[in-house]
Amino acid sequence: MNTIKNILLLFLVMEATGCKKFLDRDVEDQTRGTTIDYTNLNSMYSPVSGVYRTAAGDNPGLVHWMDVGVRTVRGDDVAKGSAPNDQGTLTDIKNFQNSNPGVVSFWGNNNYWNDHFGTVLYCNEAINDLDRYAVNITNGDNPNRALYNQYKSEIRVIRAWAHMLASRVFGDVPIVTNNTALTTVAKSSVVEVRQWIISEMDTAIGFLEDARPNQSVHKGAVTKYTALLLKAKAAADAAGNDNGSPYWDIVLSATNEIINSNKFSLFPDFYQLWKIPGKLSDEALFELQYTDFGTSTGTNVSPGAFFDFQGPNGNQQGSPVAGWGFMSPTQAIVDFFDSRNDSVRRKTSILFAGNSESTFVTTPSGDNVYGNSNGQTRFMGKAYLPKSQMTPGRTNYGSNNNVRVLRYADVLLLNAEAKVRKGQNGDAPFNLVRQRAKLNPITGVTLQNVLDERRAEFAAEWWGERYNDLIRTGQAATVLAPVGFAAGKEYLPVPTAQRDLNPNL
Repeated sequence: MNTIKNILLLFLVMEATGCKKFLDRDVEDQTRGTTIDYTNLNSMYSPVSGVYRTAAGDNPGLVHWMDVGVRTVRGDDVAKGSAPNDQGTLTDIKNFQNSNPGVVSFWGNNNYWNDHFGTVLYCNEAINDLDRYAVNITNGDNPNRALYNQYKSEIRVIRAWAHMLASRVFGDVPIVTNNTALTTVAKSSVVEVRQWIISEMDTAIGFLEDARPNQSVHKGAVTKYTALLLKAKAAADAAGNDNGSPYWDIVLSATNEIINSNKFSLFPDFYQLWKIPGKLSDEALFELQYTDFGTSTGTNVSPGAFFDFQGPNGNQQGSPVAGWGFMSPTQAIVDFFDSRNDSVRRKTSILFAGNSESTFVTTPSGDNVYGNSNGQTRFMGKAYLPKSQMTPGRTNYGSNNNVRVLRYADVLLLNAEAKVRKGQNGDAPFNLVRQRAKLNPITGVTLQNVLDERRAEFAAEWWGERYNDLIRTGQAATVLAPVGFAAGKEYLPVPTAQRDLNPNL
């Protein structure tokens, strides 16, 4: 891993010894020594395990608290939250002041770039490690050859997801598959990045496990169905709002394959899906895994300040349901839920608080959430973990919970959208999602019905689905115009620090 450490120093993402921390603390029950014996094929999963832990980290990784803000705040469902002068550049980003010098030089944008491409660099070095193992796989050793191909494909999925998240924020980004080219590689267009992801998933799918992630040999690992969903999401982005695009055939085929596998189902209780009972359920196609090992003290594996960032701020009277107060669901999403009588997703997506420091709102789980001096009365509900579900002795907000990334509801709604766009009937997959939310079925589902359902289903999550849907469907120009959106402002500028490192950016 020396190569990867040196490259990451260029990105200023971690100290020289940082690599080890992601490889030694491992939910997947794998350990990696400091010296690698590439002839020991029994340890071939170690580089893959290291990639999962890196992806689940925050420096680099996919869950740094600021990355949640940068990725999420541009939609109409979430505002910055917290005190007005705390990380105020996030408000500038929400108002699409992309050319503002404070935005161009914002540390959070550079952090986002570092975290996602830092994850990519780890993936590339892990693939190199697997290739070093492969040299020692003898002819005829088909089981180890199959494992090598599977493990390499798992890394490809994580690497592709990191590229997609980077492109959703910055638009045209480099496709980095060779760490030695880091300071020279040119940007690829948004569509080229999506085409590359589709190609990568086509390469990976045949080698991956035919199982739900919670059935995987390494529980929670990505499988062929994770790759199929990522392929469908990339194709939907590439198709844009063109109903005649052949990319919708890809979306339909990939989501049909997932549905027809009969391996997945929606977790029946949407409220509990985001809490301990919903960890790595049959709905999960990818989750980032964490644990406190069920002990009151000692080692734990956590996503840094991911949950704290979103927890209620102000004086919470000693409750562990507390945090920094960032990412506040907007009045617009409250009104949207109310207009649909969408009470299940309203109570799940929004954590309501009192109107003042001395008043509170009691959650469905029995916790009191007090107001604060900022007048903030709404917090991120999907990050909420009730006190009653915390391991006794653990008081960190969100402790022992996973971060949901890709789930079956997305499969169903993309399938419905592809069918409607192709002139087919999308009622069946669409209404499965509504049924879980305790809403009446709709007959003759329209495209706007599907997009509204996506807005409700993915409200106040962490991956920017609402904003991405507005961009790919062309609705951003109307919906976000009141806060400053205009054509050409879809993506944030490449951070100055990265252009200094690579003039081709």
